[in-house]
Amino acid sequence: MARRRSLRKIEASAFGGAPHELHLVSRDASNIEGAATGFVKPRSVDDVVGIVRECHARGIPFVPRGAGTGLAGGAVPGPGSVVMSMMGMNRIRSVDLAERSAWVEPGVLNADLSRAVARHGLHFAPDPSSQQSCTIGGNVANNSGGPHCLSAGVTSAHVLAIEAVLSDGSLVTLDQDSSPFDLRGAFVGSEGMFGIATAIKVRLTQNAPHHATVVVGFPTIDAGARAVSAIIGAGIVPSALEMMDAPITRAVEAYVHAGFPLDVGALLIIEVEGLSHGVENDIESCLTVCWNHDASYVRRAETESERALIWKGRKTAFGAIARIKPNYYLHDTVVPRRRLAEVLEKVGAIATAENLQVMNVFHAGDGNLHPLLLFDRREAGIMDRVHRAGAEIVRVSVEAGGVLSGEHGIGLEKRDFMSLMFDEPSLSAQRSLRRAFDPAGLANPGKVLPAGSGCGETSGAPGGAWI
Repeated sequence: MARRRSLRKIEASAFGGAPHELHLVSRDASNIEGAATGFVKPRSVDDVVGIVRECHARGIPFVPRGAGTGLAGGAVPGPGSVVMSMMGMNRIRSVDLAERSAWVEPGVLNADLSRAVARHGLHFAPDPSSQQSCTIGGNVANNSGGPHCLSAGVTSAHVLAIEAVLSDGSLVTLDQDSSPFDLRGAFVGSEGMFGIATAIKVRLTQNAPHHATVVVGFPTIDAGARAVSAIIGAGIVPSALEMMDAPITRAVEAYVHAGFPLDVGALLIIEVEGLSHGVENDIESCLTVCWNHDASYVRRAETESERALIWKGRKTAFGAIARIKPNYYLHDTVVPRRRLAEVLEKVGAIATAENLQVMNVFHAGDGNLHPLLLFDRREAGIMDRVHRAGAEIVRVSVEAGGVLSGEHGIGLEKRDFMSLMFDEPSLSAQRSLRRAFDPAGLANPGKVLPAGSGCGETSGAPGGAWI
């Protein structure tokens, strides 16, 4: 096995890449680092086909990469891998206004797509907090969500077809007409292990004619969480229900000056959209529920600029903490709404036990938690504490009836926790599906499925750098 790895490294190096390029593409926005041996930046489908065929012929693993904003190590290359940056394929090929769809290349930035079709009164609904820099290809790889996925749905609900290059270099189109099976649906969220998307047909959504955006303060996270459950229980599904705890609210306000109150225990952002009359009815119903659950503060955005500032505060929360600590570990689990407060209390206890500072900003409407563990990597022994805390957060989330990830993917970060959710027959079925798309096991190997899961894949060190 050692001889085989060495051969792969030598062959992969033929693909080139300056030392600084190889260093940069050996990690993503997670705390995991790999070691790319080759780096290529295709500009066309023919380029991708040629590169993948060459990799297949030589048995060289390849890792597709977008903007590198992933937080689970999904784009971190294993030993002997060629990293294929898709950022050079960034054209919007076509827009069909009648069908409300567009064919886009994987390097198109999420926010750029919405900006490009805004003049037609349309937008791309998935809106991750990193939408100014993340790519559509990356959204597809991780089935990304965002604040407005509560009502709009995650990326899979907005992908109509995928043009992809499989690991043997064959070019296929996965859509509703090409197979009785939903191969498009299987490809979305496959984290680069099924092949490389070279174009995506996305659904475009009509802009809502009216919005109502309010900021509501509560004395505690528990009160806010109970209000969120009561809103959904009343049959109201806002376009967004986002919550921030007191520490992150203070950090964001110092950074963005969004007008957030500093004397509340939790902040809830509620947004409702649609026709004017229905919006007003729903927002009043939401506020009634909030007042009945001890709300202590309410402010409604009166202008579009006020609304934009509120969302700027929410979406720059991760940047705000850089003023406090130089590093952070952002987690991503999902728990039942009714157990939000309980799990968040446990998250706080976990951080305290490891002497770590934690802040919480999350998609409360669907129970998607994002605990932020703040730390300074230069501190001796800190990474062991951070990884222990992260593992414990995953465990308590799953024990509460939750799942490993809501939108960041599994990647390397949660690969070795898959057995907490899936038994061996389920994992075996997932391996079989992966082999159906990639029999050679060359497409982004070592991700998602636990180490030793077959396909001759290289394994990485749990919770850390590759070995």
